[in-house]
Amino acid sequence: MFQPLVEPITFEEFLEWKPENGRYELHKGVIVEMQPTGDHELVRAFLIRELNFEIRRCSLAYSIPSQALVKSVDKKSGYIPDVLVLNLPNLVNEPLWKKASTVSQAESIPLIIEVVSTNWRDDYFFKFGEYEEIRIPEYWIVDYAVLGGKRFIGESKQPTISVYGLIECEYQVNQFRGNNRIQSPTFPELNLTAEQVFQAALGEY
Repeated sequence: MFQPLVEPITFEEFLEWKPENGRYELHKGVIVEMQPTGDHELVRAFLIRELNFEIRRCSLAYSIPSQALVKSVDKKSGYIPDVLVLNLPNLVNEPLWKKASTVSQAESIPLIIEVVSTNWRDDYFFKFGEYEEIRIPEYWIVDYAVLGGKRFIGESKQPTISVYGLIECEYQVNQFRGNNRIQSPTFPELNLTAEQVFQAALGEY
């Protein structure tokens, strides 16, 4: 059995340690094991299915891997996003792609989606800051279970999808609820409402 290391380690040490099975991330030198809930995985699977359909329909040179890592600018963190859309032509410029399925350049990452779990602060604070620093063009936070703070999803506390777009190196947010059609710069023709995503948690595709 693999035991997560508790002492701060480098990104290179993390890659050497990381087992093939299981979902582990590196947060500022500390290994964190990810344990998603069933509802979380249903939402994630639904989003992957819908985006893969759009990728095929539009003949885009994108792919969605299952376990790829995103390395932070300071090299102290590495995340496995719930949904990571890769720009395939730029992977030749990624030094760690072939060896460790790791990307670090904004040109390789048109879109990242995180589905909120009980550790919601990771998505709204830490990963938000890291993805903005990398300059990833688009970042979604899917808060289907209404876990985020009121400052992020409003006083009414209802299921919300926050779509952050990079404008002059800073994220600006548009939020979608209910029957709002999600507006995505990466997938401008995407025909998907916020409610359809939220229903996925109930197994209603």
